[in-house]
Amino acid sequence: MALATFGAGCFWGVEYFFRQVNGVIDCTCGYMGGKDLFTRYQDVKQGFTGHAEVVQVSFDPSVVSYEELLAVFWQNHNPTTLNQQGGDIGTQYRSTIFFHDKLQKQQAEDSKLALIKSQKWGSRAIVTEIVPCQQFHQAEEYHQDYLAKNNLPSCHISY
Repeated sequence: MALATFGAGCFWGVEYFFRQVNGVIDCTCGYMGGKDLFTRYQDVKQGFTGHAEVVQVSFDPSVVSYEELLAVFWQNHNPTTLNQQGGDIGTQYRSTIFFHDKLQKQQAEDSKLALIKSQKWGSRAIVTEIVPCQQFHQAEEYHQDYLAKNNLPSCHISY
């Protein structure tokens, strides 16, 4: 089992997309990248803590590779909008990859470069951060598997 951590806007939609991937064991909504040792949704949502909404993905690397998870990440959000995904605005909604080791860092950087070279987003800059994994704060229980619990479609915008 391995871990990957991604921020791509509202964590409900990010969790939804990763849950569809064969080889993903579990997804946990949470917060990472902020200054506080303890945080809660009300503070993160206000943009006070510096945390990003993230999804920590537990996966079986014998079934799905980290590169395949990176492809899901890039396909399901707009990496050119700084601190924004759709109507969600603020640093807590930034596009970010938190790498867990040197290999993940290299693979994330390589995938970002490949995306830039593909010209998928034209001349718009890819603003996605690639930064070391920090302390993960699990979001409150009502955020976990929120869309399924509430029988809602994905909240992410198609690009």
